[in-house]
Amino acid sequence: MPIDRYIAPPRSQWPELTCRATADDTDIEASVREILDTVRRDGDTAVIEYENRFDRASFAQAADLKVTEEEKIQAEDSVPQTLKASIRLAMENIRKFHEAQLPGTVDLYTTPGVRCLQKAVPLRRVGLYIPGGRAPLFSTVLMLAVPAKVAGCPEIVLCTPPGPDGKANPVIVWTALLCGVTEIYKTGGAQAIAAMGYGTSTIRRCDKIFGPGNRFVMKAKQMLGLTETAIDMPAGPSEVMVLADTSASADFVASDFLSQAEHGPDSQSVLVCSSASVADAVEEAIESQCRSLSRSEIIAKSLSNSRIVVFDNTADIVDFANEYAPEHLIVSMENPWAIVDRIYAAGSVFVGNYSPESAGDYASGTNHTLPTSGWARSFSGLNLDSFMRKMTVQELSEDGLKAIGDTIIRMAEAEGLDAHASAVRIRLGKRK
Repeated sequence: MPIDRYIAPPRSQWPELTCRATADDTDIEASVREILDTVRRDGDTAVIEYENRFDRASFAQAADLKVTEEEKIQAEDSVPQTLKASIRLAMENIRKFHEAQLPGTVDLYTTPGVRCLQKAVPLRRVGLYIPGGRAPLFSTVLMLAVPAKVAGCPEIVLCTPPGPDGKANPVIVWTALLCGVTEIYKTGGAQAIAAMGYGTSTIRRCDKIFGPGNRFVMKAKQMLGLTETAIDMPAGPSEVMVLADTSASADFVASDFLSQAEHGPDSQSVLVCSSASVADAVEEAIESQCRSLSRSEIIAKSLSNSRIVVFDNTADIVDFANEYAPEHLIVSMENPWAIVDRIYAAGSVFVGNYSPESAGDYASGTNHTLPTSGWARSFSGLNLDSFMRKMTVQELSEDGLKAIGDTIIRMAEAEGLDAHASAVRIRLGKRK
């Protein structure tokens, strides 16, 4: 499976080479709008109808949407102890990293008698969406629920699609309970996003919605994010860029290339390397490793979106990486930290030969919910701030208001806002 290769492409060609294989979603917009409008109008009845149609469930009433106590017990019993231990270890690392992000309170006097504060307050009710199809992402439960819990969100809601048996994936359920999720519902697709965005009798409205999903899920999040509720970030297919020189292991680089490619047929892997010999070695290793992987068909489609770019100087390698703004960036080069210091547009960076992207996906402690499609130029990956908002508080004494009162009055009058000026004049007993 040959991968498109480009040798020292001129900068005029970079916009083309940094494009993603993003599908046009206009074809699904009408379908998603119909689902959103129907759930907003009919609530639980619509969610049940869509679950029975799309997920082949056999729900008859709103109570069927809730994960039952019996399912929770079954999840506890069915998840292997070895997997539980791994999930606990990953959770602990994620907790440590996000606890370190807890913000302090800003509290100071800007002028004598004028006290200004900023404090962080947790969002009250957050909605987490966890896909449950061909790859039930219980790791994403950790990445969303752990920081929500650390932030102090009192209500953590999780929606995940049921299987044909009407039950949620037991590992997702067990992990959610471990992380302190307060409500678990069996619904997926755009109807789950609609339920969390608009609210139904069973699934009350959430202040912000988090989590990955297919095109229908992402389109529903985008549409609701315009008018109804906040969402975590814009997101598209997953992607990785690897920067490599002769110090890199071709086998290591190929394994990172393939681990990203197996996410889905529209994923993208990009190798930016220092010579054609590095490119040859990596491409040979990709071909060899791919034969033994279970998702080889998906990988083959993903590799058709992928590319190898060769530059003969480090400056172009770094500039091209920043232009691409990857979701995941792996730096397998000599003096990697010197390269990292020059990177300003990436979701998450992995430094050195022994830092696979898989580590961040699962257990190192950083969050794997990251901006894709070039949004790393302006969006952060998920972090503790995503589950909080900053609120300012101020208190002025009479002397404090006197100290800045004339300034307020002059500025308000200059903007033609006499009532603003009057609110100060009245307090200070000033006549106009």
